[in-house]
Amino acid sequence: MSGNNKIALITGAGSGVGRAVALAMAKEGYTVVITGRRASALDETVAAGKGLSGSLFAIPADLTDPEQVAKLFGAVKDKYGRLDVLFNNAGVNAPPGVLLEDLDPKDWQTVVNTNLSAVFYCTQQAFKIMKAQTPHGGRIINNGSVSSQAPRPNSIPYTATKHAVSGLTKTTSLDGRKYDIACGQIDIGNAASAMTSAMSGGVPQANGTMAPEPVMDVANVASAVVYMASLPLDANVQNITVMATKMPLVGRG
Repeated sequence: MSGNNKIALITGAGSGVGRAVALAMAKEGYTVVITGRRASALDETVAAGKGLSGSLFAIPADLTDPEQVAKLFGAVKDKYGRLDVLFNNAGVNAPPGVLLEDLDPKDWQTVVNTNLSAVFYCTQQAFKIMKAQTPHGGRIINNGSVSSQAPRPNSIPYTATKHAVSGLTKTTSLDGRKYDIACGQIDIGNAASAMTSAMSGGVPQANGTMAPEPVMDVANVASAVVYMASLPLDANVQNITVMATKMPLVGRG
């Protein structure tokens, strides 16, 4: 299904998964609003999308600030009059290799603010637009990560917030039914990006060893999100896992 005349908002679109999804949706004809903290990175995404059938428009925002989130969604409504798809993708991690007992509370709070609270703020604002527009309804897709299923060593803030996103996804899916708002989650495993660049050199395993892990092209994630977004609102991908085939998620450590 074409994205023509549909408005999508993608968070964390200055790099990695967010950028790949933004470009893939613009290629399908969506009008794509991209957001994140770094205006220069967003501008690079917009430049990369020149010539595609859809369009990209950048609005920088700090999604951990509910006032900035409200202004962001207000700008989308003022400019386009509606919102059809929200991809909650922005996320951060704590410094690597820090033991649970040594984690700085400030690092914990930073991850919670970005990976969980910001997702709620964006979801809340999307609800306000989607339930009131004509025709009403829309779709929200959350980036859950395979960390919503299983932890890596020394990853408690990231893993805890991604498990929480799963609860947020399910509740959003339930509470959105009366407004024809569908919500699903994509759990991503080892998509090649800046966040996974260290995997070729070895990352901690559950058995205490270090081992390199395979990665996959981020384009595989983008195509999955485009598919999820393309469904009519009476159908939903509630949860999907897209991962490098040989990554050690499935199996015994």
